[in-house]
Amino acid sequence: MADKGTKSKVYEAIPPPYLPVDPAVLPPQLQLTEAQQKLYDEVLKHFEKEDYVLPGVEDGVLKEEEKFWLSCECLLRFLRAVKWASAQAAIKRLEETLKWRRDYGLYDTITAAHVEPEAVTGKMVIWGYDADNRPGLYLRPSKQNTEESIRQVHYVVWALERVTELMGPGVETLALMVNFADRAKNPSMGQSRRVLNILQTHYPERLGRALVVNLPFLVNAFFQLIIPFVDPLTRPKLKLNPDVIGEGLFTPDQLLSEWRGGTVDFEYVHERYWDPLVRMCAERRERLWEKWRERGAKVGIREWDVKCAVQLDNKTDKKVVLTAEDVEA
Repeated sequence: MADKGTKSKVYEAIPPPYLPVDPAVLPPQLQLTEAQQKLYDEVLKHFEKEDYVLPGVEDGVLKEEEKFWLSCECLLRFLRAVKWASAQAAIKRLEETLKWRRDYGLYDTITAAHVEPEAVTGKMVIWGYDADNRPGLYLRPSKQNTEESIRQVHYVVWALERVTELMGPGVETLALMVNFADRAKNPSMGQSRRVLNILQTHYPERLGRALVVNLPFLVNAFFQLIIPFVDPLTRPKLKLNPDVIGEGLFTPDQLLSEWRGGTVDFEYVHERYWDPLVRMCAERRERLWEKWRERGAKVGIREWDVKCAVQLDNKTDKKVVLTAEDVEA
């Protein structure tokens, strides 16, 4: 949000843009071949069984949060991740990720309060949407304020969860923006591989594009070491020193001015950015949950239907009442 009288200065993240979609016309990723539909049906049948329990855990009954996560699109993302090899291959990966989400603390430990110390300098910012309406996640390594720790990785995971909440109807991927300006320090090989493993294993088909600019020689050499560990399907999405505006990847009014061609004069002031972002995501999350529950609160509900319903509600500016617990997540 810009100050009155200072239109160019921006301090807050912005909500998803309105997308002119017809809820009755499914996006391409939901239009399946006969063979793909058969595999999808097998995966769905596995998880929607009344007596289903997650194997190898003490309490394997699916929690409501896990049923919400197991959307139609989620099952399809994991099927694409295993290249449609078999329903069992996708089920195996889905169950591994369900266990990881529990063990890693996505439903309890990784809260806004837990990761906030990592956020105070603006080293990672959610802002704007690319030309394909993907939310932008900016990494600004020069603003690093903490030593390497597991909480740094928790912060990345927390941000990934938030950007998925800010994706509009038909949008399933994000735009990762990394700027190594101002003598930024690259993370260690171990930390980089740790984050890459989480992205590739537990967030498949979530990266739409990764744009990296201002690469000094040493960091460029570091990237050359890291790239072999990047999934082959992900590598084409990585662009080093692109002309973001010239290539039509962003419009100027959706790109921070620290990137060439961007016109958004964003200034990170933690007190003005953090709480509004947390609240905006919490309000959107509650609306998504509300529409999901209206559709039966079960495995396999389409994100498309839920998000289209939320977007329709937003046009009437329906208010959501949040508890402190809702915001804290």
